Amino acid sequence: MSQYIIIIIGLSVLSIVSGMLGLGVAFSAVPFLGLFLPDLVHQVQPLSLLLNGLTALFATFGFAKGGHIDWKKAIILAVVTTTAAPLGSYLVRFVPQFYIWVIYFASVSYLAYRLFKPVKARPGNENFNLALILAIPISVLSGFLGVGPGFLLMPTLIIVGFDPKKAAGMNALAVCPPSFSALIPRLATAQFDMSLTVPLLVVGAIGSYVGARLTSRFVPSARIKQIFGVLIVVMTLYKIFTMLK
Repeated sequence: MSQYIIIIIGLSVLSIVSGMLGLGVAFSAVPFLGLFLPDLVHQVQPLSLLLNGLTALFATFGFAKGGHIDWKKAIILAVVTTTAAPLGSYLVRFVPQFYIWVIYFASVSYLAYRLFKPVKARPGNENFNLALILAIPISVLSGFLGVGPGFLLMPTLIIVGFDPKKAAGMNALAVCPPSFSALIPRLATAQFDMSLTVPLLVVGAIGSYVGARLTSRFVPSARIKQIFGVLIVVMTLYKIFTMLK
C-alpha cells in the first residue's frame, strides 16, 4: 500500500509539470511507473497512454480558460496525430526497439538544440503546414514508444513560430485523442490494476488542470521554452542511463 501512495504522489507532481507545458504525462510516467511496475509493454505503456490522454484533456481545459488555443489549427493537428499514432503501436511488434530509440534520441537532441537557440514567435505567420507534416512521423514514433506525441510535438510548434503558451494549448488538445487511439491496439493485452489506475486518473486530471492554469496566469512564454529545453535534456539523459545499466 505504501508503494501505491508513493506512485500516486509522484504522478500528481508529474501531472502538474506536464500540464504546465501542455503535455500528456506519459513522457515522464513511462520511466517513473517503470520503477514500480515490472512489465513495460503490458502494464506501463497502456497505463501511461491512458493517463496521457486524460491529463492532456484536462490541460486543454486549463489553457482554453486562458484563451491560449487556436481551435481550428489544434483540431486539424489532432486529426493528423490521431490517424498516425496507432500505426506506431502496431508496427512496434515488428521493429527492433534499438532502432526506435536511436531515432528518438536523434529527434530530441535536435529539438533541444533548437530550443536553446533564440526562437522568435511569429503570431499569424507560423509555418503550420510544416508542423502538420512533421506531426505524422512524430505520431508514429510516439505510438512506437507508448508515450504520446506531445513531447516531440510541443517543441516543434515553438520552432515553427507559435508562441509557447499557444503551442502548449494546441499541443494539449492535439495529443489527447491520439493517446487514446494508440491505446486501442494494446487493450487486448493490457493489464490494469484498477485499485491503482483509478486514483492515478483522478490525481492526473486535477494536476494537469492546475499546471495549465499556472502557466496561463503566471509563467512567461520565454520561460516555458527554457523549461521544456531543460526537461528534454534531463529525460533523454535519464533514458540513456537506464539503457546502459
